[in-house]
Amino acid sequence: MRKSELTIIAVATSKDARQAQRRVALNSIRLHGPISRAELVRVSGLQRSTISVLVDELIEEGWVSEGSANEPAHNAKPMLLHLDVERAGIFAVELRPEVTTVALAGVDARYVEQTSWPTPQTPEVFVRRLARTVSAMRRAHPRVVCEGMGVSLPGRVDHDGRLVFAPNLRWRDVNLSPLIEASCGLPVVLENAANACALGEFWFGRHPEGIRHLVAITVSEGIGVGLLVNGELLHGGQAMAGEFGHVTIDVDGPPCPCGKRGCWERYASNSAAVQHYVHGPSSEVGGIPRFEDLLRFAAHGDGRARQSLERMARYLGFGLANLAMALAPELIVVIGEVTAVWDQMGPIVLDAMQKQSLPHMTTRVVATDPAAQPRLRGALSLVLQRHFGTPPVA
Repeated sequence: MRKSELTIIAVATSKDARQAQRRVALNSIRLHGPISRAELVRVSGLQRSTISVLVDELIEEGWVSEGSANEPAHNAKPMLLHLDVERAGIFAVELRPEVTTVALAGVDARYVEQTSWPTPQTPEVFVRRLARTVSAMRRAHPRVVCEGMGVSLPGRVDHDGRLVFAPNLRWRDVNLSPLIEASCGLPVVLENAANACALGEFWFGRHPEGIRHLVAITVSEGIGVGLLVNGELLHGGQAMAGEFGHVTIDVDGPPCPCGKRGCWERYASNSAAVQHYVHGPSSEVGGIPRFEDLLRFAAHGDGRARQSLERMARYLGFGLANLAMALAPELIVVIGEVTAVWDQMGPIVLDAMQKQSLPHMTTRVVATDPAAQPRLRGALSLVLQRHFGTPPVA
């Protein structure tokens, strides 16, 4: 090996080590702050001199603040470090086939402002609308330093930010990341919604410590599956890992937007429940209701709506059983509008899952709180991951 190659490797290794140290320091402040520099040395395991340099850099960049404006100058107590949640901001975008939600949030996942609008039919119009929204929010919050944008979307993106598979969105082979970066003037991280939600659960979910194998299921127009293995997202070849929603369960089943027939999501998604309700026996439905309408119909005693939801729940349970047997995750997290009635749907899902599982399966299934806006929280986590690194686990 030539000397120049050794030099390149040494520089790269040094940069990687410095970045890792920065992430350790930043994450330690996030988890343990307010915290003194001396205590930060102890909890991070880094050298005092390293902490001193890193903290000064983080303060200069606006990630961290030291002390408080209302502390008296003669206070002998050590100045405490904490994240500057008022200054550092992140844009989180939840892109869905029908509606897009854009939020400006702090690094503590507190939403400063958010808005929603119908998702345009073309990516070019979407990008222009997003740029206008971002510009308006930045003008409304001039003190916030925007550190980047995370976008969760109903499809798969490759490592270059190209949308390669999004049948429910119906956008084909779009190089979306550079379009957004050029229009919004921010670094952008794009990710499949289920993967983003899995990461968000890892960062912010109230789960037992030490969870390293987690599966996130997003149930909406289709079904997405995000896989967190050993604390890291699993993307697979061409970023296509996790497309369980398009696993065929009946070759003669209903057509799917992906081009095949009988996919799991044609039986267990919101749209599947609506279609079953609309095209069920003796149906006299005028127009196509939304899934939220179906929930309301069932709550008011509509027997056919209740049957459609119960059918959806059973098929969801069958699919979760397959996931549990194939991957043996410690936790499956269900995300979507269906969780608003989980007290009714959950027992049906779990009963179907248990009937189709092998004995002694220990995978737990929990439903998220829709009020936590898990897709937005996942989009936020995409940017946090870039700066903070993987959260520590036991």
